[in-house]
Amino acid sequence: MKRIGILGGTFDPPHHGHLIMAEYARNDLGLDEVWFIPSHVPPHKQGAKVAGEDRLRMVQKAVESNPYFQASDVELTRKGTSYTVDTMKYLKDQFPENDFYFIIGGDMVEHLPQWHKIDELRKIIKFVGVKRSGYRWSPEIPVHAVEIPLIEISSSKIRERLYSGNSVRYLVPDSVYHFIKEHKLYGAES
Repeated sequence: MKRIGILGGTFDPPHHGHLIMAEYARNDLGLDEVWFIPSHVPPHKQGAKVAGEDRLRMVQKAVESNPYFQASDVELTRKGTSYTVDTMKYLKDQFPENDFYFIIGGDMVEHLPQWHKIDELRKIIKFVGVKRSGYRWSPEIPVHAVEIPLIEISSSKIRERLYSGNSVRYLVPDSVYHFIKEHKLYGAES
């Protein structure tokens, strides 16, 4: 039996904050692996600015140096709205021997009761919440808390910097930075 962490999101683009969340959760819970799953159509956000294939390739580049991390295209190949419950039911069917730990940011903990089919989801995964300052932390749903250093990096701020012609070096892994530049994503110049 493996203990698998799941980190889902748009990853538009993936950044060091995502990697730090995953590594701290992996270490704190003794996870065997963390799977990064870019969403096709996230239910709580507007669509991604970059196509799913490019977001997946950026995630693959972001995680390539960590042997415990891997990228998964499960939501991109399934299409439709990326409800966590549907993804996790699929993964549990494919890997019934694994225990799954769904990693979320502290900002999402208070919204868990409103998640699509949350009662069904609670039966198949355990939630791991990464604590960040500025968000209420009194979950109605059991969440294992993981403390991480305060890292104020967001994909939206990275996109803003790129659209404004500013550098995002050191906010994203070098491999992601070079991919963004090479493919002129988010208005970046090569």
